[in-house]
Amino acid sequence: MSTSDAVQLVVAQLKSLGLDSYRNTMLKHGAQEPIFGVKIEEMKKLMKPYKNDLAFACALFDTGIYDAQYMAGLLADGGKMTEAQLQHWVEAANSHGIREYSVAWVTAESPHAMPLAMAWIDSDNADIAAAGWCVLSSYIAVTEDTELDVKLLQKLLKRVESQIHQAPNRVRYCMNGFVIALGTYVTSLSDAAIAVGQTIGKVNVDVGETSCQVPFAPDYIAKVAQRGSLGKKRKTTKC
Repeated sequence: MSTSDAVQLVVAQLKSLGLDSYRNTMLKHGAQEPIFGVKIEEMKKLMKPYKNDLAFACALFDTGIYDAQYMAGLLADGGKMTEAQLQHWVEAANSHGIREYSVAWVTAESPHAMPLAMAWIDSDNADIAAAGWCVLSSYIAVTEDTELDVKLLQKLLKRVESQIHQAPNRVRYCMNGFVIALGTYVTSLSDAAIAVGQTIGKVNVDVGETSCQVPFAPDYIAKVAQRGSLGKKRKTTKC
């Protein structure tokens, strides 16, 4: 079966699995049309035949369908993606959910993770800037501390402290997530992350018609510490 035929088949399968209730929920969380409303567990059932098929994942992403792009993010091996492919993904993403999760996941797996993240957080496009902060969060979650540029991370933490409240809406949310990730996964910077979280205080983000709340970084990091998980890296941030 050709890649294009396989994509058409999977899109048809996704369409058949869509639920109006889940679709409406995801639309409230910022997803854009086209979207079918397929639950993640149903996507995962379709993935086995296409494991390690990057060409398929990229073609699936290029449909622009929210569900297909999310599934592509679960499938793709970011370590094999080119810088140009990752740049295309962040620009062609259906919505902030795809950029900040699916695109961030695969970019964090890539050798291009840090250069792209640093370029993206400086973007004039707030959507891309937000994605950049999410790449940083995913990257430090899956990368051993010995491979991290701790001095750069300290500078980025100071940047969040000074800029977060003036940043665009989703950028604020993702900056706050970076503080949490830093405090959670890089033990040498946990105290610094907590201190910055205390300084910036409550972060106000418009989350639309949802009941989502922005976590208070010091409380979140403290809960991770209480369960003995501080500094424990993840194999992947995909979920």
